[in-house]
Amino acid sequence: MNPPPRRIAHLDMDAFYASVELLRYPELRGQPVVIGGRCDQQPVLLADGSRRFARLRDYAGRGVITTATYEARALGAFSAMGIMKAARLAPEAILLPVDFAAYRHYSRLFKAAVAAIAPQIEDRGIDEIYVDLSELPEPTRPLAQRIKDAVRAATGLSCSIGIAANKLLAKIGSDLDKPDGLTLLGADDLARRIWPLPVRKINGIGPKASDRLAVLGIHTIGELAQAESASLQQHFGRSYGAWLLAAANGIDDRILVTSSEPKSISRETTFERDLHARDDRAALSEIFTDLCTRVAEDLRRKGYVGRTIGIKLRFADFQTLTRDLTLASTTADAQVIRRAAGECLRRVRLERRIRLLGVRVTALSTLEGAATEQPPRQGELALSDESDAG
Repeated sequence: MNPPPRRIAHLDMDAFYASVELLRYPELRGQPVVIGGRCDQQPVLLADGSRRFARLRDYAGRGVITTATYEARALGAFSAMGIMKAARLAPEAILLPVDFAAYRHYSRLFKAAVAAIAPQIEDRGIDEIYVDLSELPEPTRPLAQRIKDAVRAATGLSCSIGIAANKLLAKIGSDLDKPDGLTLLGADDLARRIWPLPVRKINGIGPKASDRLAVLGIHTIGELAQAESASLQQHFGRSYGAWLLAAANGIDDRILVTSSEPKSISRETTFERDLHARDDRAALSEIFTDLCTRVAEDLRRKGYVGRTIGIKLRFADFQTLTRDLTLASTTADAQVIRRAAGECLRRVRLERRIRLLGVRVTALSTLEGAATEQPPRQGELALSDESDAG
């Protein structure tokens, strides 16, 4: 028997972090709200039972927006935008601090609700998943609506779903009718709904590639679909050029990855002001130790140990540098990680002010796997010294 046609869904929670906050503060519904503030910007409960919220106009610092309600987006405030820039566009918007514990809780709830109906899931992060519906007997639209209803019942939140023959088109589809969208894309919809869109709507075409395509006179997905293959490969290389043409024509044969192992576990922070290793030694030391402790806690919570400890530094001029050190044995111990990360730090000339500091652990093993590992060869004990700028 022939296998059933592929039905791949991409489910994306609508303005996820902001929507979780609106469950907590329903009086903010319909207002422009930005998530990305500091802990000291928690709402204040007043004597009359109402709350006083921080406003963008009062923010000072270097933070960035994590997400925003659709009302804030209409004013020009978007994810990854600097909060100070957003404050100039929407000074009266409400500013809330992030609460990742709450977001992870609701993420687990919505994924469990979907898995109860369609268990073939590829996890793509805290607020989005791919779902393979191909083997389920139910017609597509009522099945998708049942998934949406289950997500709302479990979380009180809305999601948008795009369903197509592959992951690429499903992801584009989930964004077409937000919020609370349900979009089905068939073969006849490629020219009508996909080709008029800008090339940036294809996941995998970033700002630089988009700008280079614009120089070639290619602005829409349809224009890209009609481009000469030889020209694309000349300007973008054989592999990426071929992929651009295939993607624009809706071709994508990637399978769902329903299980995966993390390659690294890391923590990093961007400072409110640039710090100097000499003038701000105490503050930097405290932050550095806290990052190492949090990485160790993440490792233990997820059941991993690692052998390679690394640091990441971004200086005031935005140059980024990394250093790594490979240990003789795996660890999830905060003090061991702190000592190894400190060794990495000592191999860097800290003469410039620092904008960002990060700690990571790679070469991961599960606790069970680590117990059966062979001891490392002598050659593995040498320090690795890697750096990158950009």
